Amino acid sequence: MAIEKWLAITSVALFAMFAGEMISVYNFMLTVEEDFAFARSFDANAKIIQFVSIGVAPAGVLAAVAFIMSKQYGSRQIGGLIVVGGIILFVGMLVCYSMIEKIDDLYLTDTVKFLPIVFMVLSAVVIAVGAYLSKQKKKRPKKRFF
Repeated sequence: MAIEKWLAITSVALFAMFAGEMISVYNFMLTVEEDFAFARSFDANAKIIQFVSIGVAPAGVLAAVAFIMSKQYGSRQIGGLIVVGGIILFVGMLVCYSMIEKIDDLYLTDTVKFLPIVFMVLSAVVIAVGAYLSKQKKKRPKKRFF
C-alpha cells in the first residue's frame, strides 16, 4: 500500500479514538457519584483539550496530508476512508451532544456545550473533502517520446 492509504487508515483510527474518548468523558460526567472525591476536582475543559490535541488534531492533519498526496490522481479508496473518518467523528459528536442536557451543572462549561457542535461542522468538511477525492477522475500522464 502507498503511504497515502496508511495515512488515511491512521486518520480513521484517530477519529474513532477521539470519538470514544469524548463519549467516555461525557459518560463520566453523567454517571459520577456525588460523594466521589475526584468528582469535585474534575475539570472537563482540560481533559477535552487534551483529547483534541491527542486525537482529532492529528487525525485532521493526516486526512489533509492523505488528500494532498492523492488529489493529483484521485482515489476512491482514500476518499472513502476520509469519508468514513468524518462519519465516525459526526456520530461520536452527535452522541456527545445528546448527553449534554443530562450533565450536571457543575461540569457544564462553554467547551462542554459547544465542542460537539464545532466538530460536527468539521466532520461535514471532512466528509466533503473525502467525497471530492472519491469523485475525482484519474488523469493519465502524457507519454513523452524523446
